[in-house]
Amino acid sequence: MSDLTHFDESGASRMVDVGAKAVTSRMARAEGFVSMLPETLELIQNKQLAKGDVFEVARLAGIMATKRTDELIPLCHSLGLDSATVDFQVVDQQSIRIEATVKVEGKTGVEMEALTAVSVAALTIYDMCKAVDRAMSIGPIQLVEKLGGKSGHFLRDGETRGEDDEEQ
Repeated sequence: MSDLTHFDESGASRMVDVGAKAVTSRMARAEGFVSMLPETLELIQNKQLAKGDVFEVARLAGIMATKRTDELIPLCHSLGLDSATVDFQVVDQQSIRIEATVKVEGKTGVEMEALTAVSVAALTIYDMCKAVDRAMSIGPIQLVEKLGGKSGHFLRDGETRGEDDEEQ
């Protein structure tokens, strides 16, 4: 077939068998951006939106989403996560950067959990602010770093260490 690990030789979907893989420390960091009107960002920073503290609600939504990733992405494994953080940085007068870091001691990586955290945090920001700014945009959302597993260390700048494997 191909190098896509979620399909068997006949092309049928499958969950990758990680039973024989070693348990290792794994970490993934993802980032995403939300762009909006400067007035909207000012309302967020001054906690003046009627729905409450946008950053704290979005942080909780992102963390909660990490724990439900296997329910949202059909072929993801259920994982008992060790930690998940979601942080926000005001990039300029109309952009917010969201970063999620997820860790686990396990047989498979947490890239999808980190990406899900960022995605849901961004959607929560949109939901909480849409009454004042429906023109907000989300993206890009991307993996920034990944540690652990056979494939080693991945950094967004293109640096990788280790061998490629089926699923980190």
